[in-house]
Amino acid sequence: MLLAIDVGNTNAKFALFRGTELLARWRIATDDRRTADEYMVWLDQLMRIEGHDRAGVEAVIISTVVPRALHNLQLLAVKYFGVDALVAGREPVTWGIALKVDEPQSVGADRAVNAISAQAVEPGKDKLVISFGTATTLDHIGPDGAYLGGIIAPGVNLSLEALVAAAAKLPRIAIEAPATNSVIGRTTESQMLIGVYWGYVSMMEGLIARLKAEVGKPLTVIATGGLATLFQEQGQLFDRIEPDLTLNGLMHLYNQRKTTI
Repeated sequence: MLLAIDVGNTNAKFALFRGTELLARWRIATDDRRTADEYMVWLDQLMRIEGHDRAGVEAVIISTVVPRALHNLQLLAVKYFGVDALVAGREPVTWGIALKVDEPQSVGADRAVNAISAQAVEPGKDKLVISFGTATTLDHIGPDGAYLGGIIAPGVNLSLEALVAAAAKLPRIAIEAPATNSVIGRTTESQMLIGVYWGYVSMMEGLIARLKAEVGKPLTVIATGGLATLFQEQGQLFDRIEPDLTLNGLMHLYNQRKTTI
């Protein structure tokens, strides 16, 4: 089995694959101080609950946008799985796609992995990958899988947290679809929810339209991240939702490497 680990700014996701089959996935809050031993106590219990033995893990691949978290994950692979972890974007695991931007070295590992995954599900098409996380990113992927650039915007939760932190009298609210389509709120909470939800839907609609106009060709819009389904409820913003896009990208990256060695 392959253990794929995707570390984002907010959460770290772990998944087991056998070939191209996703067997199980788990999530834990990102903490760059968490030790290899702490990871294993948590992961071993979850693997056992779902009937998987750590002895069956033959390889580990890691993608991270939190550099300080990498060392302990590499130690996890060596100490508990007996393998050296492969790190996405580092030799010998090169991307296998072109990064056609001014500073390719600054492209986040998650965005490059998403490009690989998007190419696997929609080959031969221009694609727009939207990832909802700590930041919301919109990335243009060419028909050949090349990463062609994109947009970084504040994430939904980050925007809401900044609003509440800066305005002492505003309460914390959960992000959900408003009860009605009205954009005139009658309470503080409903006004905040309208601003966050419909404001974000409008931003997505506007940016998608601008990107399509600039590219000048049809774009297949692929969304990933926990909030993608929420925003899809009120309008068909996306052509498809791929909740495991990044984890699948790590699987494809590992399998591509196997076929070239």
